[in-house]
Amino acid sequence: MIKHIVCYKLKDNSADIISKVKDTLLSLKGRVPQVIDLNVGEDMMHSSRSYDVALEVVLNSRQDLIDYANDTYHCQVVKAYIHSVVEVSVTVDYEF
Repeated sequence: MIKHIVCYKLKDNSADIISKVKDTLLSLKGRVPQVIDLNVGEDMMHSSRSYDVALEVVLNSRQDLIDYANDTYHCQVVKAYIHSVVEVSVTVDYEF
């Protein structure tokens, strides 16, 4: 199993933008076949080190991670919107 985690720092972290980011990320479930499970969370500490939103995706294999990364809906809809509102992001992918 693979866990793909991305943390996003938004250009504008207003409640409206955070809500749209969360909804957009959640839309991956059921539209991208490689996604087994998916969680999205909003930061609650708001410290200087905090990122605004976190995405956690569970996939079966490395190949599924590659296929997910290249999925049409993921790239053309989700990533296109997310990249337009994100200042910076970090990611980690690991097997568990």
